[in-house]
Amino acid sequence: MNSFKNLTTIYKDGDFLPYESVGVALTSQTIQYGFGAFDGLRAYQTANGTKIFKAKAHFERLKSSCNQIYLPFNWDINQLIIDTYKLLDVNQIKNAYIKPLVYADQGMSMLTSTTAHIVLLAWEFEAYYGDDLLRTCISTYEKPNPNSSPINAKITGNYINSVLAVSEAKRKGYDEAILLDMYGYVTESSSANIFIEKDGMLFTPAKGNILTGITRKTVMEIAKQLDIEVIEKNITVNDLKNADAAFLCGTAVEIMGIQSIEEVNFPILFSDSIGSTIQRVYKNIVLDKLSFEVII
Repeated sequence: MNSFKNLTTIYKDGDFLPYESVGVALTSQTIQYGFGAFDGLRAYQTANGTKIFKAKAHFERLKSSCNQIYLPFNWDINQLIIDTYKLLDVNQIKNAYIKPLVYADQGMSMLTSTTAHIVLLAWEFEAYYGDDLLRTCISTYEKPNPNSSPINAKITGNYINSVLAVSEAKRKGYDEAILLDMYGYVTESSSANIFIEKDGMLFTPAKGNILTGITRKTVMEIAKQLDIEVIEKNITVNDLKNADAAFLCGTAVEIMGIQSIEEVNFPILFSDSIGSTIQRVYKNIVLDKLSFEVII
């Protein structure tokens, strides 16, 4: 992910403060136990000004993540959106990654905290992976069992799984990891949903053991308008390795083609794939060159 060393001003509980002045208590349950929730938004410089893509949907998901772990969320979403645009303006950022974080107040009890704070971070952001297609591998780390903690929520403690998986992939010489669930089915990468193409159709892992991302939903809506069939199903490693093409999608990732899964290269060039078509439409939408309401 792009460097955030240029962070200057952040937002905390309604105030805009110097980044260096805001700390999290080491006794916070968020630090000690991973009891926190976050989200990620993208802002783009468009011909019509700076636009945050699907801001309301992201803050609603943040609220849902908090609700799923009983972490208080007492902020007005519309005001948070207004303040996020102000944060971009204060920092003079147009193409940005924005990370809201809700964290627990200090106190190391194992009971859920009754007090929480929200901070918004924003920094300049371009391509998450760069321009090259991804070389991926199957991770030895499994996606956590959905009965262990809410999987369809962005919870800070859940992401040690992602850190371990992508770090392992990098050590092996790959760009990204693909994680399986406890039954051996494909779930997602360390931080993005996955689609595979086969015989002119798209397939993506079924709900239940994945984070059903906002970009994933957008991809499915674009495919519907382009009359491309999308099937949600359990996907095996064999299905993945025998696909015609594949891509990842997510707020940070956007739409990113996969070159290979371990030793297997996909037979259809990404530039000729359905994923490439969706990538072009998606880019036009987020850059405000194509009305989302018209397409979707």
